[in-house]
Amino acid sequence: MAKILPIVTYPDKRLKAVSKDVTAFDTELHNFLDDMYETMIQTNGIGLAAIQVDKAINALIICLPNDDEEGTQDKANLLEIINPKITHSEGSCVYQEGCLSVPKFYEDVERFEKISIEYVDRHGKACQLDASELLSIAIQHEIDHLLGKLFIEKLSYGRRKKFEKEYKRYQKEQKAKK
Repeated sequence: MAKILPIVTYPDKRLKAVSKDVTAFDTELHNFLDDMYETMIQTNGIGLAAIQVDKAINALIICLPNDDEEGTQDKANLLEIINPKITHSEGSCVYQEGCLSVPKFYEDVERFEKISIEYVDRHGKACQLDASELLSIAIQHEIDHLLGKLFIEKLSYGRRKKFEKEYKRYQKEQKAKK
């Protein structure tokens, strides 16, 4: 039975760790990926990197919402991407990103419009994927996590200062609620 894992939030230094490649494709990994999926769904995310739940391994999951009115996420559309490498990138686009590790904050971020990646699945089988639009953005966002980077690091100096001020206020509000 999958369980909900605690999400590491900014400014926790664990988010700065660079993740290591996965070498064992066993039941422990499979259970962890299942837990990641349940955690992502319960927290209304569309992507989650292992480092966000305090495991510094090169594993991420993405499950984009359907185009229906509810934006449901079918597990059949789940991508489990392990040891990813971007092999090609092109174009540029700006998208308003959010992050489960930086709650309640959204900002425009520039990313590649299209990417190609190589990765392995939960069984260690080699895979390739061409991604564009939201899928491309989500993969790049989660790969940044695996490299110890957050989307807020892509902000200009002025926008980053504004974020720091707003986030400190948010943290004080959260402490006051407890």
